[in-house]
Amino acid sequence: MADPTPIRAAARGTTRGDHSKQSIRMAADRMLVQPSDELGERKSRAGILIPATADVHRRLVWAEVIQVGPTVRNVEAGDNVLFAPDAGFEVEIQSEEYLILRERDVHAIASERASGQTGLYL
Repeated sequence: MADPTPIRAAARGTTRGDHSKQSIRMAADRMLVQPSDELGERKSRAGILIPATADVHRRLVWAEVIQVGPTVRNVEAGDNVLFAPDAGFEVEIQSEEYLILRERDVHAIASERASGQTGLYL
């Protein structure tokens, strides 16, 4: 059996005090998205302010895709995706709030590119 000490030493090589820049790659079917402002407080059509903590059942929100994992097939960086707000995991990167979603959690995709498919336009 191999000694696990070198693995632990390599893992300790990057400390929290080390502020060197690291690239982030998404794994498998994960996507890094930046939610739109509608995830927080919003106004109804009548002008009533609805707080972010309000229980809004089955309301989907949009987010811009920042990066995708290697097995994501239908979404590219720069697309906007429609998803349920409770589907993802929140993460903060350089003081910016992002979500990590799985491709299966996406309900619709809005993109600039024309892929030969017909559909609705926003």
